[in-house]
Amino acid sequence: MLKTIPPVLTPDLLWCLAAMGHGDRLVLANANYPAHSRHERVVTLAGVSLLAAARSIVQLMPIDDLGGPAAHRMVPDGRPDDVMDVHRDVQQELDAAEGRPVPLQPLERAAFFDLAASAFVVVATTDNRPFGCFVLTKGVVRAF
Repeated sequence: MLKTIPPVLTPDLLWCLAAMGHGDRLVLANANYPAHSRHERVVTLAGVSLLAAARSIVQLMPIDDLGGPAAHRMVPDGRPDDVMDVHRDVQQELDAAEGRPVPLQPLERAAFFDLAASAFVVVATTDNRPFGCFVLTKGVVRAF
């Protein structure tokens, strides 16, 4: 146990967050995402909601602000304007952690899978809310 580290972050996930460099991607996924069949590095957070995982991860991992979109959300095919409650929840966590608006770009399922294929790690939660899948790009930790 460590002080000030969110307890839902496992040792494996802490290693991944520390090992990731600027521009590396993390997939934050719900229980329906095919994490183990599509990715080699998967950290499972059993019994952890997607919102708790997002809140804990973005406390430690900066979201990129130096280029194009750094945060993506999965949406139903043909419905890029759909915003689910889970999207709103994660949006609030991103904005609060970064102290700025972090746009969540919509990606239909196939495009989401294509982008997610390049992820450093997939964090699989047991949250079952539909379309609760996100790709987050790590930013730069700036000097204090």
